[in-house]
Amino acid sequence: MSEVAARPLRADAERTVRTIMEAAERTLGRNPAATMEDIAAAAGVARTTVHRRFATREALIAAMATWATQQLADAVDAARPESSPPLVALYQATANVLQVKISWGFSMNSAFAQGSESERIHAGVVERCDQLFRRTQEIGILRADVDPVWARRVYYALIHEVCQDVSNTGTADADTDALATQLIDTLLHGVGTPATQL
Repeated sequence: MSEVAARPLRADAERTVRTIMEAAERTLGRNPAATMEDIAAAAGVARTTVHRRFATREALIAAMATWATQQLADAVDAARPESSPPLVALYQATANVLQVKISWGFSMNSAFAQGSESERIHAGVVERCDQLFRRTQEIGILRADVDPVWARRVYYALIHEVCQDVSNTGTADADTDALATQLIDTLLHGVGTPATQL
């Protein structure tokens, strides 16, 4: 565990850490082989400042993954999935999650180390999403014959594709509300015509 995660930081130290992580996200997003020196330059701080906060490049990337995953969990929380009407919660969570995943694409795509804080936080997000999909099924939004876990996996795949598309087109100011609407419409209604029969 990094020193950053081990104990609370003063406000100025927190700002420095956030500045370093934001610079690292931009820098590594453009060039995954970027060095700590590259990241320090992008953050506008000395290389020693980066090393004082993060002993290694791997520690920095792990801290970024944990921070971004916590933002993802907070994005789901903000949609109030347990208390809002399920469809409202699904739309809001989707828009919130897209905002995080688009802004922190490199960090969100980093592999979680087994037993890491990121893995623990992400498991909680998955559990809450599964609960939300069960709620959508209970009120008839999701068909009774659809496995809610399968629906959640399809939903995750759609989120991934939307984020990849935004990344590939370089649209930094993507309209996440419009993207969420399109994604949920695709999830719930598909892309076939009403007359389509299997």
